[in-house]
Amino acid sequence: MAFIVPPPRSSPDAGPGRAGPGPGPEAPGPAALARWYEQRLGWATEGRAPVRLLTGIRFDVLELPAEAGHALLRRPVRTGPVLLSGGRVGLLVAAGGADELPGLLDWLEWGPIALDLTAVGAGGRITAPSPRGGAGSPGAAVWLRPPEPGHGPGPALPALAGFGSSGGDAPDLVRLVDAAATECHRVRLSRARAGLRKGSPADQPLAFS
Repeated sequence: MAFIVPPPRSSPDAGPGRAGPGPGPEAPGPAALARWYEQRLGWATEGRAPVRLLTGIRFDVLELPAEAGHALLRRPVRTGPVLLSGGRVGLLVAAGGADELPGLLDWLEWGPIALDLTAVGAGGRITAPSPRGGAGSPGAAVWLRPPEPGHGPGPALPALAGFGSSGGDAPDLVRLVDAAATECHRVRLSRARAGLRKGSPADQPLAFS
């Protein structure tokens, strides 16, 4: 199923000032990119080709198929910064959120289903998107909902309320995981139906009760 990558957009509760950040109209070089993340956001980086952001320190990342991720962004659900890298959408959540994912999926009764919803936590790395929004080169990491310089991820990241989160202003991790799981399941069912339509009846195994 083909779909068009939408332009960068803000979270439903974001103010008008949350535009795509960046040092200029041109994509920065590796050294400038690492310096921007370290100085403007206080995020740890590693390497120079490509620059990577270290997870499990200031934030974790939930990853899901791009089709499911774009559908999630059309929902009225609060998120933190959101990126697109290759065929995956990454949702930044509070550090420790990656460890909570399996338990939350079980609690929400999604556990037995293969959703292709994964997490990157302590000791992980993700490719650093250019601070500028936009399409970029094919497959390049880009921000769909960029972070706000000078504020860091902190309280803006989805967290478990009452379990070390910053309080009521933080987006709810449970609602975000449930919405992400729902969209992943819809994509899974859509792909399964598409596969059945492509095969002829003779190709399909018979089922007996």
